[in-house]
Amino acid sequence: MTTDDLRKNGMMTHLLDALDRGDDIGHYGRLVFAIVARHFIPEDELVRRLANDRDFSEEDARTLVSQVQEHDYNPPRREKILEYMGKQDFPILPDVDDPDAGNVYRDLDFPQRVYDHISEYHHQKAD
Repeated sequence: MTTDDLRKNGMMTHLLDALDRGDDIGHYGRLVFAIVARHFIPEDELVRRLANDRDFSEEDARTLVSQVQEHDYNPPRREKILEYMGKQDFPILPDVDDPDAGNVYRDLDFPQRVYDHISEYHHQKAD
């Protein structure tokens, strides 16, 4: 998988473009980017892209990627992304009025283990 795969989602394209410009996408923007992108690009590329954020070093990026992998976070739903946006200046979603914006599950094909993890969570929650 590649960044071309990530660009199938408007939010991820928005974050990739911002990082390519060296913009500060904020703590939650970096977190969302890392959680989603780790399934599509190699770790070194993920670290390099996060380190493009003018307020984030390569060491910071490696630490964030390590934490995301250690906790094995599921990609966030739109509601969680909107909550994150309320905590920072950078708009993670390029168009908050679009109800599909931020729905990474609609546009991106994740590895099966992501869907299995979500299903397991819902089963545990139901019990």
